[in-house]
Amino acid sequence: MNRILVLWATPRSTSTAFEWMMRMRGDMTCFHEPFGEWWYQGEGAPWPRIKSDSPRIPGLTFESVWRKLKDAASRGKVFSKDFPHYIEQHWTDDFLSHFTHSFLIRDPAKVATSMYKHWPDFVLKEIAILEQRTLFDRLAEQFGEPPPLIDSDDLLEHPDQIVKKWCESVGIPFIAEALRWEPGQRNEVSWYDGGSWHGNLRESDGLKPQKRNYIDISNAPDRVKEIYELVLPHYLHMHQYRLTV
Repeated sequence: MNRILVLWATPRSTSTAFEWMMRMRGDMTCFHEPFGEWWYQGEGAPWPRIKSDSPRIPGLTFESVWRKLKDAASRGKVFSKDFPHYIEQHWTDDFLSHFTHSFLIRDPAKVATSMYKHWPDFVLKEIAILEQRTLFDRLAEQFGEPPPLIDSDDLLEHPDQIVKKWCESVGIPFIAEALRWEPGQRNEVSWYDGGSWHGNLRESDGLKPQKRNYIDISNAPDRVKEIYELVLPHYLHMHQYRLTV
């Protein structure tokens, strides 16, 4: 089976736009947060804010998702965008050996405030930064060097250069044309809530240079600021290893 090329991201980090770029390449089977669908909606879903009336998909389990990914990888090249907190209890050396790992991080002030806009009652577990740090350090120790990592701000400011460096780092060709697309529906990434989180992607026409902006976290609610302060050191630790232009 081919190794699965995976991007371990955090929510609200431009990760779905990155995934869409990978879909535009046309040379891989792409998956949108396959373990996340189980985490939120599958049998035994571990989502910490789950309710009795939350959506459920019979037969959707961690094992069924993993079988689907491995089956696709046995037939060709596979890319998956996912969040590490969905499956931290399954991080065995054998499981992790099936992937070519890479990471996408983002300033936690931007992650936390964006999450708050969509889910005012979100909890620490849902932003994945602690789990990113744990997995990143584990892989760096296991393989003797840090896995490729990009920061969302760098990606948005210098998309062509950062994507090119990422492609080189994970061993695939850079396809410049994949960074441009037509606006439209994005049903392939809309398994949760009909894709309500992806309005910007539906309106976008590609990964294009954007001016870097900043978020003043002091204006956020106290609970959001507390989460930000908890995860900031872990973001900064990973940030020092990022790919740069």
